[in-house]
Amino acid sequence: MSVTINAHQLGRLIDKTINHMGSEYVEPLHGIRLDADAKYLYTVASDRYTLAAARYELNHGDKNQEPWARTIPAEYLRSLREWIQSMKGAGLITISTAKDRLIFEGPRTDLSIAVTTGLEFPDWRGLLRSMVETTVEGDLFPCLNSGYLSRFNTGDILRVRFTADQKPAVVFSEDFIGALMPARFAGVYPCKEETFESAHKSWLWTLAAGSTDASLDGAAYEEERPLYDVTTDIRETGETLLQQALQSGWDMHGKSKEKPDEFLAHCLAAVNGWMAFRYLDALHNVDPRAAQAVVAEVADELDSGEIGEFAWDAATKAGFDPQKWHDDYEAHKQKLAEKEAAEAAATA
Repeated sequence: MSVTINAHQLGRLIDKTINHMGSEYVEPLHGIRLDADAKYLYTVASDRYTLAAARYELNHGDKNQEPWARTIPAEYLRSLREWIQSMKGAGLITISTAKDRLIFEGPRTDLSIAVTTGLEFPDWRGLLRSMVETTVEGDLFPCLNSGYLSRFNTGDILRVRFTADQKPAVVFSEDFIGALMPARFAGVYPCKEETFESAHKSWLWTLAAGSTDASLDGAAYEEERPLYDVTTDIRETGETLLQQALQSGWDMHGKSKEKPDEFLAHCLAAVNGWMAFRYLDALHNVDPRAAQAVVAEVADELDSGEIGEFAWDAATKAGFDPQKWHDDYEAHKQKLAEKEAAEAAATA
C-alpha cells in the first residue's frame, strides 16, 4: 500500500493540521493521522477541542486501492518536516506502510518512522459529517474560545458554518475542513451574556452614541493607491491576468481591419495574460509558497520600473543574445519604414 505526493504538498498537509494535535497525555491524538483512500491523501489531527483535516488529490486515481491509515507520532514530526524541507518542492515522495513502519522514499534519501498500528483514532469522517449535516437551529449566538481560533491561522480564507449555540462551528477552505468546539464543551463558562439580546442590551449605552447609517465605504476611507499598483496577493494577481486575457480578447473584435496594430496589441495581451495565468496556476498547484514568493518578487520588480533591465539580464543569464534580438528588431522596423515610404511615394 503506497501513495505518491510531491514534497511541498506533503509539507503543506502537515502544516495545516499540526496545530490541532492532542497532548502527550492522550496517545491516540498525540500526532498526525495519515489517511489514504482511493482518491485522496489526508492529514488529520484533533485535541478534542478542534479537529482539522487537509487533503491532497492523488494522481493515480486507483479506485481499487485499499484504504489505510497510520498515526505519525508527534515526536517524529519535526524530523519528518526537516527531511521534507531538505528536498525541492516538486520532488516526489512515495509513502508506504510496512509491518510497524511508515516509509517515506525521496529522490535521494529515505526515512522510516516507527508507528503503533493498534492506536484507535476517532472516526473523523463521521464526526465532521454529523456536524456538516446538522440543521441550523434558531437565532445563533455561538460562544467560542478565542485561544483555539489561532490554530486555524494557515493563511487561508475560511468559510464558517454555525449550526447552533452549543454545537461545533465547521470551517472550510481549499482542501481543508475543520471544526471548533463551543467553549462550554471545554468546561469553561461561555460568557456573562448567554443570549444575543442580553449582550446587545449591555452595550446599548455605548452604541447609542453612534449613527444608524455609519459606513466604511465612503471616499474618505478609500486607499490612496497610485494609478497602477502591483498587488503581491496571488489571488488578485490571478484575477488580474484573467481579466487581461478576457478584456483584450473582447477588444480584438472589430479592430482587425480598421486598426491592425491595435488588433495585434490586444491579441498579444490576451495570449500573454492567459499564458501567465496558466503558468502561475501550475506553479501554485505544485508549490503554493514558491508561487506566492514569485508574485511578491515580480511586484517589486514592476514597481521599480526597470523591466527592460531585468529582462535583458534574464535573457543573458539564460544563454540568449538580447543584443541580437534588439538589432533584428531595429532592422525589422527600418524595413517597415522603408516599405511605408515607398508605398507613400507610389501613391503620391
